[in-house]
Amino acid sequence: MEPVEAGRSRAVLAGASRRWVRGLPWALAFVLSVALLPTTIVVLTADYGLNGAVAGGLAVAQAAPLLLAVVRPLQAWYVVFLADVAGALALLSVDFEERLLWPFPPMELVGYVGLCLALGLRERRRTLVLVWLATAAANVGLGFAAPHGFGARELLFTILGGVALLLGGVLRDRYEVQRRLAEQETISEAERGRRTLLEERARIARELHDVVAHHMSVITVQADTAEYRLRALPSDVREEFTSIASTARESLGEMRRLLGVLRNEEAHGELVPQPGLAQIGQLVEATARTVGPVEFSPCEAEVPEAVGLSAYRIVQEALANVVRHAPGAATRVSLSVDGPVGDGPGGGDGGDGGGRGERLTVLVVNGPPPRPRDGPLEVGGTGHGLVGMRERVRLVGGTLDVGPLPAGGFRVAAQLPLTEKDFT
Repeated sequence: MEPVEAGRSRAVLAGASRRWVRGLPWALAFVLSVALLPTTIVVLTADYGLNGAVAGGLAVAQAAPLLLAVVRPLQAWYVVFLADVAGALALLSVDFEERLLWPFPPMELVGYVGLCLALGLRERRRTLVLVWLATAAANVGLGFAAPHGFGARELLFTILGGVALLLGGVLRDRYEVQRRLAEQETISEAERGRRTLLEERARIARELHDVVAHHMSVITVQADTAEYRLRALPSDVREEFTSIASTARESLGEMRRLLGVLRNEEAHGELVPQPGLAQIGQLVEATARTVGPVEFSPCEAEVPEAVGLSAYRIVQEALANVVRHAPGAATRVSLSVDGPVGDGPGGGDGGDGGGRGERLTVLVVNGPPPRPRDGPLEVGGTGHGLVGMRERVRLVGGTLDVGPLPAGGFRVAAQLPLTEKDFT
């Protein structure tokens, strides 16, 4: 079953997810065609006394189009309907017993019901109503020429055909509803993911405001006091420092206005100073009091404030996942710096070979929980935790590797560059 508006040449049930369901219409059409073709010939010739050549032609016209009904049921209906009416008229030329069904023998009823079911699965309601009206009109019209009387038994063609059309239409409508619900859920999930990403980016921007504002304030103070700290400055240099200080103050004002746009009614707690590497130990201690011992390997290196804030938030989110998904599991938090680190020219600015290798590695690993959990670890990346981690790592130009461990548990590993060259 596929959308009514598209895919007219596709097979009935072509949109089904399972292969055997997609092949079911072909199998049923083949069985009906193979079974009804010889049966129709035998019944029309032996029971009704119709000429063999005429019976053979009618059997082919009534049974063979059932294979076409899998992909084009309406076109198949035209052929079968006309063949059934022609067969009823042909039977008026022979003398058959009153007990035999007319105008449509039983084998024609079976094939027509299968054809109506295919129509119901594919065509619009208006088309189904017109098909049923044509069926009823032909059935009632032929009743006026009935050789042995006309009663409820002779209306089976209309009744069974209508039931098949109704059943197919109901199944098609049910499939359409389920398909649209699945599409809406997919769209909603994508929208939730985008909203989560935007919320995390706004939160990161609010947190980094204090870091950037501090640097801008330092620039302003240094530029304002340059003429007092440095003697005999030329007038053009003093004007340049004055311009720098003015630009820095304007930038600070613009940043405050931007922060006002980013803040919301739930952001009051973000007015406190932003944490860094030094506060990770306190975070680990608080987590250990909640879920049990946590092994911690600190790092005393001086790192940029943005990197320290990112490292703190990554550890915070990773430990929050441990609390949610694996309480009581053995947990290890490790901070280390790869490459030479120094405050002078021989450290961070020592050239491509050393500077490019300076990375702060943040590693949080937990084992499986002591007691099995009802749900799996958060591995899909749809929660705020992993989204926030990825955004913070992307902000500083680092790398992030998260995923479950073969023996159970979870691993979060981030590498954050410590030099401005790596930030770009």
